[in-house]
Amino acid sequence: MDRPEPENPDVLPSTALAYLDRNYWDKRFAQEEHYEWFKDYSHFRHIVLQHIKPQSSVLELGCGNSQLCEELYRDGITELTCIDLSPIAVEKMKQRLINKGYKEIKVLEADMLDLPFEDGCFDVVIEKGTMDVLFVDSGDPWNPHPATVEKVMKMLHEIHRVLKPEGIFISITFGQPHFRRRFFSDPEFTWSIEWNTFGETFHYFFYVLKKGQRSLESEEYREKTHIPSISLYHDELEGEDFLFRTNIDEMES
Repeated sequence: MDRPEPENPDVLPSTALAYLDRNYWDKRFAQEEHYEWFKDYSHFRHIVLQHIKPQSSVLELGCGNSQLCEELYRDGITELTCIDLSPIAVEKMKQRLINKGYKEIKVLEADMLDLPFEDGCFDVVIEKGTMDVLFVDSGDPWNPHPATVEKVMKMLHEIHRVLKPEGIFISITFGQPHFRRRFFSDPEFTWSIEWNTFGETFHYFFYVLKKGQRSLESEEYREKTHIPSISLYHDELEGEDFLFRTNIDEMES
């Protein structure tokens, strides 16, 4: 079933560049109670539960007003920590979880480029659409601006650092492998890279990066893997997601 547009049309930005503005997010979260980027949990639950176990300690980056942490909790994954850069999003998420009785979930105001956690403390780090924000002003996708590269690498270094030795990073995104591999495959990282797609015509990618399992054999195999294209105009591309997709298509043209 298609997801509706944002409850309040006033939260829609005029361009994708607004997603880089912290003030935009504070204003949006003050007005908006819930919005799901890149489809809701039901579309990728079957993939998530292959990698996140009930005993896993999980960090969600950029929780915003998503229900992802609640869905994971209902599936028995209770050791959850959510972060967001917006203090308004954090306070509203805390209250929402308390009201629903999900008191075990921790919600913190924090920057994913400078995570306030010790090394090796999470089994899983997950993000849905959060990394995509870093690319809205990246320029040529084959040769992104140095500032974009620096931010993305900071994010990935922090994720790699806080993961346990055999931890998993899950990234749910529009970013196709031929654009994301240059970052994920940096020699400083020890993780292997796998991906699935969900959505009827492969609109969204579900990456699974397993720390400590990098191998040349798997990289060579993945280089030969056919990557399906993404259609901007397919009816399944729903809600506000088109702003991300439009920005990416303009850069790829």
